Amino acid sequence: MSLSASLLQPNQINEVNRPAEPRSYWRWGKDEFFPEQSFQNWKSYRSAISQFGIRFKDRFLNRSTDRYELEVLEKQSENSLKRCLTWWDLMWLSFSSVVGTGIFVLTGQEAHNHAGPAIVLSYAISGLSALLSVFCYTEFAVEIPVAGGSFSYLRVELGDFVAFIAAGNILLEAVVGAAGLARSWTSYFATLINREPDSIRIYVSSLAEGYNLLDPIAAVVLLITSTIAVFGTRGTSKLNWIVSILSVALIIFVIVAGFVKANPSNLTPFVPNGTGSIFQAAAVLAWAYTGFDMVATMAEETKRPATDIPIGLIGSMSMITVVYCLMALSLCMMQKYTEMDVSAAFSVAFESVGMKWAKYLVAVGALKGMTTGLLVTSLGQARYTTQIARSHMIPPWFALVHPKTGTPIYATLLVTITAASVSMFSSLEVLSSVSSLSTLFIFMLVAVALLVRRYYARDITSKSDFRKLVLFLSMIIASSIGTIVYYNHTTDGWIGHLITIPFWVLGNIGILIFLPQQRVPKFWGVPLVPWLPSLSIGINLFLIGSLGYEAFVRFGVCTVVMLVYYFFVGLHATYDVSNQNQGDPDTAERKENNK
Repeated sequence: MSLSASLLQPNQINEVNRPAEPRSYWRWGKDEFFPEQSFQNWKSYRSAISQFGIRFKDRFLNRSTDRYELEVLEKQSENSLKRCLTWWDLMWLSFSSVVGTGIFVLTGQEAHNHAGPAIVLSYAISGLSALLSVFCYTEFAVEIPVAGGSFSYLRVELGDFVAFIAAGNILLEAVVGAAGLARSWTSYFATLINREPDSIRIYVSSLAEGYNLLDPIAAVVLLITSTIAVFGTRGTSKLNWIVSILSVALIIFVIVAGFVKANPSNLTPFVPNGTGSIFQAAAVLAWAYTGFDMVATMAEETKRPATDIPIGLIGSMSMITVVYCLMALSLCMMQKYTEMDVSAAFSVAFESVGMKWAKYLVAVGALKGMTTGLLVTSLGQARYTTQIARSHMIPPWFALVHPKTGTPIYATLLVTITAASVSMFSSLEVLSSVSSLSTLFIFMLVAVALLVRRYYARDITSKSDFRKLVLFLSMIIASSIGTIVYYNHTTDGWIGHLITIPFWVLGNIGILIFLPQQRVPKFWGVPLVPWLPSLSIGINLFLIGSLGYEAFVRFGVCTVVMLVYYFFVGLHATYDVSNQNQGDPDTAERKENNK
């Protein structure tokens, strides 16, 4: 016993030796939200703001490591997420999230407003884009199986600043996607009770068009599904795949009944609004494939990531793309695209062919699909938010995992309450355009990050090879942008494409010939690199360029808000954490690698 301990009374010795009691999960206060040095008082905050240039340079150049994301950040949650999922769980989680979000929500809207019967081609294009993105996500998720999904992947390969931009878009996608799905839930519920979709919403004349139909039912549905999700991942997954049998039965019924009641003349004209409308619809339909990225965030809770993730994600996405195309075709053959209901297309279509009873079956099945979709997105959104909070880009209080449920309750509440508020006011068309742009933007960044991961290794890649990689990536991105710009501004021209497309090909050939691969995946990797990731970049940028002007305005406003938050809060919080952990070997390794 030490001298200091020998001077203590027996009861004092017991106090010294007694292990510290675990802190209560249910706690809040300034230090829980802003524990960093910069926010201790106004003097320290003013000092932090005065060092903006130095701090921004430090954060902009900083890149994380696989080990840091896997081992160090997890400690910020105090309790671990439970590894309880298999490939079977992942496949059904992906299926429920994607199908519930997409086919019942957007098919009627985009067929009626843009693509007509060519909506089938729009789904195929979006499906190809999503499948290419799934390849990229799968390689990352196998090698970096953490809750942050694309946020962590980008933080490792493209740095903190790009990761923050992605984080903002991830949270935007989470909120907007959940809100849009909840509003569509209300539309199908109205059909089930023989009411017009907007008849159970509250009209407010003083609000702007697109925001003037209040939807309290959507907000309540979001709160209920999120409450179920916070009680445990494994239980939610079991509930999901058991009731998903109903979705499979419904899909089979819709496809078979649609072809039985088919009227081929409804497919004429097949492309009523030109080929541009196909891509415009495909850009919006990208939202219909967003469930897989939420499932990728479940990697930290997967028992065997190396085998379960590729089977679960790639298998489900391939199946979903085929299902979407067949369901869209059956809908277009049942009812003329000009007569489709934009909110509850399948129910109304069955009623139009004399199967009035079927619309109730479709409505029940759609409600079930959307409900499980909300459950899965609630799980995924919370995992994204947890990893973002672990990095201190948002308050670390949201990273805390409950010791009994093994779920991030605070992160779930953040997204749910925000989404419920948005769902009260915003129309589906407004929500889907914003969410689609954010989704496509993140998909594109992940494809770029994958190429960086394969061809750039810190302390190994020479400066010359690094400059070549930057040059070739710039060629791929610039040619992709040039292709969509030329396409949008020329009705029947092709000369411009003889420049942009070969330029894209040359960028890929340059990577293939002049740059050695620095990293070979240990378990599963994207095939045909760099071609498939580059194709993912090109398709996603092309679809982004197909969106309307309003989507870019809304996206721009949201980005400005994100940057204001980052410059005044997120930048200083992450800078403080990085410098406070200088003694940590993992942090020291990151700083050394970033020099």
